[in-house]
Amino acid sequence: MGEVLTVRATGAGDVEAVWQQFIPSARLDRVDPVHVRFEWSSIESGTFSLVQYSLRADVRSSIQLDDQIMACQLAALDGRVFTNDRDIDPRQPWIAGDGPMHGRWSGTGKVRAFLFDRTSAERVARAVSGDDRLVLRAIDPVARDRMLASQWERSFGYVASALVSGHEHPLVAAELERHALLSTLTTFSTTYLEALDRAGQRAAAPRTVRRALAFIDSHAHLPITIDDIAEAAGISTRGLQHAFRRALDTTPSAYLRTVRLTAAHRDLHSGDDSVGEVARRWGFSSPSRFARYYREVYGRNPSQTARMF
Repeated sequence: MGEVLTVRATGAGDVEAVWQQFIPSARLDRVDPVHVRFEWSSIESGTFSLVQYSLRADVRSSIQLDDQIMACQLAALDGRVFTNDRDIDPRQPWIAGDGPMHGRWSGTGKVRAFLFDRTSAERVARAVSGDDRLVLRAIDPVARDRMLASQWERSFGYVASALVSGHEHPLVAAELERHALLSTLTTFSTTYLEALDRAGQRAAAPRTVRRALAFIDSHAHLPITIDDIAEAAGISTRGLQHAFRRALDTTPSAYLRTVRLTAAHRDLHSGDDSVGEVARRWGFSSPSRFARYYREVYGRNPSQTARMF
C-alpha cells in the first residue's frame, strides 16, 4: 500500500529534509531563507515514488543517484539543469545519469518526478528484455524525441491521477509502477533499449504456456505483473508474449484481464461492494476502462449487473 505525504512549509531546512527522505544524496547548496514557500505531495510504495512539488525560493541544488533512477521535469521561468559538462532543457523530461546533476532557479519552480529503486527496476527490465545481466544506465539524459517527451508527460499525468484513488490497492499500484518505469525507460536512451534490440525471442513449448496459465489462475488476486508470470513459466517476458500469440492467439495481459473480469463479475453478483470498489480490487484503475472491458465480455455495464442482485 502506498504512503501519501503532503507538506507545506516556509523553512529552508524543511525542503532539504523532505527531499532527503526520498533521495539521500539531495543537497540544497543555497535557498533564500526569507522567502521560501514549499508545497510537496508524494505517493511512495517502497520501490517507487511519484513526487510533485512547488518551491518558491532562490535555489541551488544537486543530486547524485546510486541506488535509484529518477526521471524529472522542472517548470520555472529561469530554471536551469546541468551536469558537469552539459546544459539540459529542464522544461522537457530528463533522466538523472550516473554523475551529479545540478539545478537552480529563482522565483517559483514546479517539479514532478518518478523515482525508482534501481534493483527493483533492473529486475523488471531484465525480465522484459530477457537479458539477465542487464545493468540499467541512462546513456543520454534528454528524451529521444519530442513525441516521446510528450508521451512521458501524459504517462505522468495518468499515473498521478490513477494513484490518487488506487495507491491503496496493490494490484493497481503495481501496474501503475510498471507503466511508469517502462514509459521512462523507453522515453530516454538507456541500456534497456539496447537490451531489447539484442534480445531474440526464445522458443516456447506449450508446456511453458500451461505453466503461465496455471500461475495466472492461482495468483490473479495478487499484484502480479507480466514479468512475474514469465518468471514463473521460466521464460523471458517477450518470449512469453510470443508463445501466447502462437498458442492461444492472445496475450498474457489479455488472459490475466479476462480472469480478473470473471472474478469481478462474480463479486458484482454478490452485491456487497460498489462497482468502483470491485474494479479497484481486481486491478482496474480506470472505471471507464473497466466498464468497457466488462461490456465486451458480458454485453452490459457492470452497474447493471450490480443492480440485478
